[in-house]
Order: sequence, then structure tokens, then C-alpha cells
Amino acid sequence: MHKLPKFASKIFLAPMAGITDPAFRLLCKEEGAGLVFTELTSIHAIVAKARLFEKEKISITNFIPFSEEERPIAIQLFGSDIDLTVKAAKIVEPYFDIIDFNMGCPAPHITQQMAGAALLQKPEHIQRLFTRLVEAVSKPITLKVRAGVKNNDPHLYKNIAKIAEDCGVAMITLHARTLEQGYSGKADWKLIEELKELVDIPVVGNGDIKTPQDAKRIMDETGCDYVMIGRVAMGNPFIFKQCKDFFSKGTYADITAAEKVKSFYSYLDLTEKFSISPAAIKVHAMQFSHGMKGAPTIRRKISGCKTIEEFKNVFTD
Repeated sequence: MHKLPKFASKIFLAPMAGITDPAFRLLCKEEGAGLVFTELTSIHAIVAKARLFEKEKISITNFIPFSEEERPIAIQLFGSDIDLTVKAAKIVEPYFDIIDFNMGCPAPHITQQMAGAALLQKPEHIQRLFTRLVEAVSKPITLKVRAGVKNNDPHLYKNIAKIAEDCGVAMITLHARTLEQGYSGKADWKLIEELKELVDIPVVGNGDIKTPQDAKRIMDETGCDYVMIGRVAMGNPFIFKQCKDFFSKGTYADITAAEKVKSFYSYLDLTEKFSISPAAIKVHAMQFSHGMKGAPTIRRKISGCKTIEEFKNVFTD
């Protein structure tokens, strides 16, 4: 097993497609996120792009943008082919601190490839994959997993977790829902407690963590070592500082509308560094507008934005 890096806090930012671009990851890092992840990245795409990097001397950041300021940073891979998984991991190994393997995504376009959460049904395949993967690279391998596939059997993760630990996986994140649940219903934190009792490697709890109080409660109730926050961080990178403050002081400050606007402007400044598209910026602008006075009017203005300058004007009167 390869050693995990040190984390500045116990609160991690979850990988989210279309959300966790490098500009947003930096915002969350500055607010206190202990670990950030790239968006879900296909092993097939990495292997295909690597040939282009080599041929045209193109940097990997043209395909998977990231910055040194984000460290420690994990890349999250998805796929099922063992040889391609190993090849992709070797390609990205020099650039990232952790290689995270996804067995949690419930999206049909992922699971139909027998990837993401669908792999919970293939324990023998996973044993071969992790055995090869851990031996192939010198960076720690981590795993994100869902509880199960069907709601009537939310315990498939247990066999997978023991396999992963035995193969040398360094840390496991459990999203305490099944594939069938998707993002609906309630996450069952009892499953995280059972995972913590089952394995001796660090466990990250994920699911229904909406407030600093929730983050503290999931750690107290399950014994998990770290907490992963996803959807609640959208338009709200402040949640990481609030959690850190609540953990250390038992209290935290509310965020004003002016602070939200200032943070969005910081995000805009960073988008230029990473050449983030207006379509992606629009998603974040919509998220930052939640709860603001005149939000419907602000959102109409956001819908028409095509340039950075136009985005800078959406929160002005």
C-alpha cells in the first residue's frame, strides 16, 4: 500500500461532472477543502489522448487541466478494462498525488459500459484490476464506491471493500446510496459505520451532508475518518471553512450575498487562467445566484451571457 499525502482538513470536495473544474476546485481549496478531485475521467480517453501528447508535445493540462496550488489533488478514473486502467494510471501518475477509481457513478452512460457502480457486481474482475493497478504505480490508489446496485441489497460494497483493502487500496469513500437510488432518497449512514468496522484503512463518508452540523454528525455517528461534500458545495465553496470552524470552535459564520458575489468574481478571474468555457461558467453563475435577492432576474441575465465581461455584470443592479 502506498502512503496517502497529508490533508489540511478532514473535508473533501467530491468530483462532479460539469462542476469541479480547476477554477472551482481552487476556490474550495482556498476555503479549506483538504482534498480535491478532477472530474470523472475515462481511461479510454486518457490512453487515446496520450498518443497526441507524445506526438505533438502537448501538455496533459490541455486535456486534464489542474494547477500546483490544488495539491494534494486526486484524479478520478472510470472504466472496466484492466489493461487500459493500468495504462491510463501510468500515464497520469507523474501529475497527480492520488489515483482514485470510480465504482460509484450511477449515470446510465457509465453503468451501461459495466463501469462506475455497475462494477459492484464483478468482484473477481475487481480483484484482478486492483492487484494489477496497485502494483503498477507508486501513487496511492483510492476507491469511491456505492453501497449496492439494487435497493433490496445495499451491501455489495462490503465484499468489494475487503478485496480493495487486501489488494493495497489506501482509502475508500462510500456514498451511502445504491445505484438504483441515484441521488434520491436518504443516504444510509449506518452503512458507513459498518464499513469503518470492516476495514482498517481510512474511510470517507459521503451522502446527505448539507451543513457543518451534518459533517460533524456523520463523523461522530459512523467513525469515518474524512467527509466528502458534493452538491452542497455548488455555488457554496464556503462550506469547507464553515465545517473547519464548526469542528474547531463549535460555531461558524453565515455567508452574506456580498461575499458570494466576491467569490464568484474570484471564480471568474480563475476561469481565464484555465480557459473555461462560457457554458461551464454559466452553470456556476446559476449556482451562486441561489438564495440571492432578485434571483429570477439574475438568472435571466445569466442565461444571455457569452463573455466574461457579461458575467461580471449579472450581479450588479
